[in-house]
Amino acid sequence: MKINVIDLFAGCGGLTDGFLQTGKYNTLAAVDWEFPTVQTLRKRLFTKWRYDLEKKNIIHFDIQRTNELINGFDDNNYGKGVGLDELVGNNQVELIVGGPPCQAYSIAGRVRDENGMQDDYRNYLFESYVKLVKHYQPKAFVFENVEGILSAKPGGIAIVSRIRKAFNEIGYEITDNLRANALFDTSYYNVPQKRKRVIIFGVPKNNRSRDIINSFYLKMKARASSEPLNSKSAFELLPKIFPDKKNPKHSHSVKLNGVPLPKNHEPRMHNERDIEIFKLLAEDIKSGAEKYISSKALIELYKQKTGKESKFHKYHVIREDKPSNTIPAHLYKDGLRHIHPDPKQARSITVREAARLQTFDDDFEFLGSRGDQYKMIGNAVPPAFSKVIAEIVHELIVGKTTKNQDVFELETELTN
Repeated sequence: MKINVIDLFAGCGGLTDGFLQTGKYNTLAAVDWEFPTVQTLRKRLFTKWRYDLEKKNIIHFDIQRTNELINGFDDNNYGKGVGLDELVGNNQVELIVGGPPCQAYSIAGRVRDENGMQDDYRNYLFESYVKLVKHYQPKAFVFENVEGILSAKPGGIAIVSRIRKAFNEIGYEITDNLRANALFDTSYYNVPQKRKRVIIFGVPKNNRSRDIINSFYLKMKARASSEPLNSKSAFELLPKIFPDKKNPKHSHSVKLNGVPLPKNHEPRMHNERDIEIFKLLAEDIKSGAEKYISSKALIELYKQKTGKESKFHKYHVIREDKPSNTIPAHLYKDGLRHIHPDPKQARSITVREAARLQTFDDDFEFLGSRGDQYKMIGNAVPPAFSKVIAEIVHELIVGKTTKNQDVFELETELTN
């Protein structure tokens, strides 16, 4: 049995792709407000999953305008749309998934903003998500966000308290202890990247809802590996990209050597100073010298090479023997904190390498400008992690053959 799902704040489709990989879900609709991400998701659903784009169920619209999103819209920027209700038709929406933009909750975002993101409207985008859960009354929802959501306090009130209250008021329950239960490091879920994310699983309140929620988190913990996945797999069998002073338009050139060039694997332009720094830092790790692995040493190197002061270190080389550091949306601005591990290549990572670190398949093509591509990848949920969530949610909603009567009763409660 396939579960009907709506994906909100869908981005380029990290959640959707992971869910569809299980073969157990039917995406009734997906919504995002950024055009390049919508175009990317539409192409992926058509080329990989054979979705009929004539249904126009991958919606380019502002989710804050919830009533129009549900009932239909005619807008100068977004065009015309029939609305979610008409797209859903007689189908039951059994699951809603998605993660509101995380910049307002992220610790890095709060550090950069002079008001600590207190005044950012994105703090309250979860309210639109709640309205749609209230409207469609799904059997469950999956709400994804960054670790920083656990400490964010816009207006002096913890955002998780606001979220819990909002879901409680529409008759849904979530776990009492998000930090203990809902925080996951994706590097333990077949993702070659240290990426901590909060997964809020909610169901309608009843006398078994707490047990159902606990079952979800127990199953998630049980699926974690004993060791994190290192980043080496993300760079294997890709064409190498070396510095090339003879290339008038680019600082690097791709060396195919009989290896086909995957899409989105073009190098960024780097100046000679940065190329020298990348080579120095990657060689420092590869040789085992490790003179520049401390923040203090990296801050001093930045001052020495650029003549500028910084409170934070700017550089980070991805180590093949460890998970990558988190792939952020900020990667669209520069790649200094995501330097390729090979000193001979002396560059930051490509869009394709960032996508691999996020576990997007090589046949997943990203559209828009290169900046758009880095941004959408950094904002996405890794499909490999999404797939684990999808499999567990399906077990709970649909049920499976089991000798464990308690689990069977939990699954029956959700199904009914």
